[in-house]
Amino acid sequence: MALVLHAGKTNKNAFKTLITAEYSGIQVELAQNFEMGVTNKTPEFIKMNPIGKVPLLETPDGPIFESNAIARYVTRLKANNPLYGSSLIEYGQIEQWIDFASLEIDAYTSKWLGPRMGLAVHLPPAEEAAISALKRALAALNTHLASNTYLVGHSVTLADIIMTCNLYLGFSRIMTRSFTLEFPHVERYFWTMVNQPNFSKILGKVKQTESVPSVQSARKSSQPKEPAKSKPKDEAKKEAKKEVQKESEKPKVEESNQEEEAPKPKAKNPLDLLPPSKMVLDEWKRLYSNTKTNFREVAIKGFWDMYDPEGYSLWFCDYKYNDENTVSFVTLNKVSGFLQRMDLARKYAFGKMLVIGSGPPFKVKGLWLFRGPEIPQFVLDECYDMELYDWKKVDISDEAQKERVNQMIEDYEPFEGEPLLDAKCFK
Repeated sequence: MALVLHAGKTNKNAFKTLITAEYSGIQVELAQNFEMGVTNKTPEFIKMNPIGKVPLLETPDGPIFESNAIARYVTRLKANNPLYGSSLIEYGQIEQWIDFASLEIDAYTSKWLGPRMGLAVHLPPAEEAAISALKRALAALNTHLASNTYLVGHSVTLADIIMTCNLYLGFSRIMTRSFTLEFPHVERYFWTMVNQPNFSKILGKVKQTESVPSVQSARKSSQPKEPAKSKPKDEAKKEAKKEVQKESEKPKVEESNQEEEAPKPKAKNPLDLLPPSKMVLDEWKRLYSNTKTNFREVAIKGFWDMYDPEGYSLWFCDYKYNDENTVSFVTLNKVSGFLQRMDLARKYAFGKMLVIGSGPPFKVKGLWLFRGPEIPQFVLDECYDMELYDWKKVDISDEAQKERVNQMIEDYEPFEGEPLLDAKCFK
């Protein structure tokens, strides 16, 4: 009998098991034709889980419910699974962070989100208390992640899977960018995790919510109401007559002949209002992409011939936390995630990101060309990764800085005396 997981396809608690299974090489199938509110109310399901909650895992030896317990079970199906660490202390720390993810992150996220989704009565003081407790938990997590890429050790563990799935609920449903901005290391950690292949295979493309959901009325009880007692016909007629009279006494509201106000045109990006530049960004990007030989003579020369220091600016960036870059693929994924989140600036920017070094820790350095004399404010506001780098404007009158620009554009190796692990381009 295969392992069958009963849950909806978008259930974040089911994600814990499915991601764990991907890392462990264990086959877990989602139950076919599962319908929340129907399947989990059947006698067959109640026999497996008396309270009818999901997820529930069917195994050859019997059912298991509670999401963390299911994820632990799947982890233990693989002997010496690295998801449980490599020592007794790591095992204890993994269990510590699993409890923290459930009791601090998930609990207070749910207390904030649930009433707004109509799952409970919304009480402002209770909401304020939940937000305060969640911020306290995120601050503690942020402090730990300031010097750690993962929660425990130097690779993904079960603690990271459960923590990320619990954070996923907040990031995707109620924690906006302005809310999480206060916890940059948590942000970096979350986006690094969800972009790992085993995570993204299950989660798909993750998008942070843009707004806190408005409060919905608490869902009413399904208890049948007592039928209203019918009134005598004469009394009913009198009340109907009164209502008609009330309506006739209301002042008439004249219909407006004004046309509906036309929707306002979408505000232009301030960069679109800058004076025209002799540098056409798309022409440079085409030249860069199409130059296969004699790169210095063709592409680099062409860049400086096009470059307009009044209409564009060049910037070096250096990652602030290179000591954390101890695993090559994690570092590369971190850079890839940054470039994905910079997509909002594609029309106004060109970038090169270099990962250098022959071994850990790896260094991340970049070169960016932006429209305008400064880094665009909307990029600083919307892309949290910007805060993780030190930014320095290029002085093109300095030949050393200008040569550094050339080397970064052409992926020169060795770069500043070190080999290139990878070079990524944003265009």
